Amino acid sequence: MRRSKISVIGAGNVGATCAHWAAAKELGDIVLFDIVEDMPQGKALDLAEAGPVEGFDGILTGTNDYKDTKGSDVVVITSGMPRKPGMTREDLFEANKQIITQVVSACVEQSPDAYIIMVTNPLDTMTYLAKHISGLPKHRVMGQAGVLDASRFRTFVSMELDVSVEDVQALVMGGHGDTMVPLPRYCTVSGIPLQELMAEERIQALIDRTRDGGAEIVKLLKSGSAYYAPAASVIQMVEAIVKDKKRILPCSAYLEGEYGLEGIYFGVPCKLGKDGVEKVIELSLNEQEQELVKVSAKAVGKSISSLNL
Repeated sequence: MRRSKISVIGAGNVGATCAHWAAAKELGDIVLFDIVEDMPQGKALDLAEAGPVEGFDGILTGTNDYKDTKGSDVVVITSGMPRKPGMTREDLFEANKQIITQVVSACVEQSPDAYIIMVTNPLDTMTYLAKHISGLPKHRVMGQAGVLDASRFRTFVSMELDVSVEDVQALVMGGHGDTMVPLPRYCTVSGIPLQELMAEERIQALIDRTRDGGAEIVKLLKSGSAYYAPAASVIQMVEAIVKDKKRILPCSAYLEGEYGLEGIYFGVPCKLGKDGVEKVIELSLNEQEQELVKVSAKAVGKSISSLNL
């Protein structure tokens, strides 16, 4: 049985950590690409040498040549400028637009049947650009955001209540930015609604911290941005696809009327399996939640319009 081939474009902190999580889970053979000469080769070799210790198999390849990504089943794109303190995700727009245009074209040339998972910010806009450049159908191009944002929300809830993160479930919709929409009504702790365990003002404080979760880490690091949790979140999506797990995960997906939105990439709960985004799950939102979604969608739409495609 042929192993899946997973190519990670960009061997910086996020990309290298994606390769690490994917290798540890034995999701397939992994190609780590970067334009920096010898760097991805060194990281791939280092990771391969951890295999005997951690007990994972698979071929790990580092490369500066897109030809080595040929025939990939999944391509994860992390290439781009990282955020620095004081920067928003939108501040990365112009530089990353140029990078993603080149990267996506090169990847699709080598792997026209691949599923693409975008990580580059501004996330929803860059995912829209990837779909446009690639010409791939909507179910094969998606963005990682909601898994990460929900994981942050789950982490903060578990810290607040002093309970295991394994018992906390949460959902975050919307654009991956300041207008994201954490949905406490859909957050539970071992099936118990969050509102029964925490006062509203504390819930709101955790929502605010979730929206600022990336910026909080950027400020603490002072150089660079988060990578452990973003990479783990990407690989959860990769695993759902290569193992056909039919996971219900929040992803940036292309909408054609769902939630009353048309022609944008936006964070929504999706079913992920061997056919990529197999279904967008439409929730029944109350008036307040609908209003927050509209605000977020307006911000995402404005950013996408700036691509001038």
